[in-house]
Amino acid sequence: MIISAFFAFLHFIAVFGIFCTVFLEWQTISPSPSYAEARRIQLCDLWYGIFAVVVLVVGFMRVYHFEKGHSFYIASPFYYLKLTLFILVGLISIYPTVRFIKWRSQTNIGQAPTLSEQEYKRIVNILRAELLLLLGMALFASLMARAVGV
Repeated sequence: MIISAFFAFLHFIAVFGIFCTVFLEWQTISPSPSYAEARRIQLCDLWYGIFAVVVLVVGFMRVYHFEKGHSFYIASPFYYLKLTLFILVGLISIYPTVRFIKWRSQTNIGQAPTLSEQEYKRIVNILRAELLLLLGMALFASLMARAVGV
């Protein structure tokens, strides 16, 4: 019982971590980010990746070893919708992550990165979309946990 609660706690922390890092990236990004803002965004993106791995590993451990059991989850359409949104968030996050990694050549020498207006708008829109999709995941998780649609 305690270990199940611990894994639930880890899962929740990682989910909140993903949302917080994406939100902080969205709040920090600007058309001409300073060096400090760029480093903050890069650090957030690193933590985003770490939290995403934790969510996947711990989430699948919960499905297969704890909670209501594998058969409960695979019977739920909301389980598949939640996973689909998670994959979609991961896919659309590739563009900003690649851009933030490319900033390293500038931030490693203490310079602020440069962004075109189009690139800035694309990143902001992707971060907004990620936040909305993450909220959708929370809704689907709630519906899944209550066996709606089963």
